Amino acid sequence: MEKISIQFTLFSAFYSPLISTMSGGFLKAEGLAPDWSVSPPGVSAIEALQNGTAHVVQSALSQAFTPLNEGRRPPAVHFAQVNEMDGFFLTGRDADPDFSWKKLEGAEVVMFKGGQPRAMFRYACHKAGIDFDRITPITPGGAAEIDKAFRDGQGAYVQQQGPFPQQLEADGIGRIVAQVGKQIGPCGFSSLAATRAWLQTDMAKAFVRAYGKTRAYLNETPAAEIAKAEKPFFPKIGEAVLADCIATYQRLCCWTPHVEITRPAYEATLDVFAYNGLIKERFPYDAVCAAPPA
Repeated sequence: MEKISIQFTLFSAFYSPLISTMSGGFLKAEGLAPDWSVSPPGVSAIEALQNGTAHVVQSALSQAFTPLNEGRRPPAVHFAQVNEMDGFFLTGRDADPDFSWKKLEGAEVVMFKGGQPRAMFRYACHKAGIDFDRITPITPGGAAEIDKAFRDGQGAYVQQQGPFPQQLEADGIGRIVAQVGKQIGPCGFSSLAATRAWLQTDMAKAFVRAYGKTRAYLNETPAAEIAKAEKPFFPKIGEAVLADCIATYQRLCCWTPHVEITRPAYEATLDVFAYNGLIKERFPYDAVCAAPPA
């Protein structure tokens, strides 16, 4: 078995297309033994590619925009999609079948301070026809800090990826009221990145074979079965909660079967970042993305 090192930027069930390459045995079937980690807070997983501690990382197309804004070539290339929809949920304190995004104006919302989660949320508010600047943000830190803050009573609403919101519901602390992805529509939300040199290797080809099989598996397999296999990766999350989360993402259609990052999805991401004033120009697709190795 050949060791393959994988690093996540964020770790949640939203990234099941990468998690299930391991839990479903697809990498092992290709002769690859995975070793995985999560990038430290405030550190881009792209750095693991640069220093050679990871072969492939879960990232986002927007990671390439920073060097491009500075006139530099990105150190990595994005070669496969993970999710074609924003996977964040909005959770309130109580069930609200009549929820409208207008209710966020004037409310305290526990959320991410910056980066893609904030940019996407701001764009979703724009699409929903509300004024993001009328929301009172509470920004305690990363995913764990956000969850703790809401559990401790801060905020009327909270922005989180699954399975955090489903666990809040199971614990009787909150109720999901909206999905951010439904406001934005399909886009290049999250991706897999690697160096251009690694994409030329036999390991890269084996990885993509495993990854393609995993994406088919996620669309064809009952959520409960996927959750059972993934449960060791989520020791603090109940298996039924995890299954509920995975089923929700299956219904959202964020795990489309194809591996490549499509040009329409890429252009939609440019729309989001242009609206937020975070890119200096609409960078060409080939500056950020590459086809997965055949």
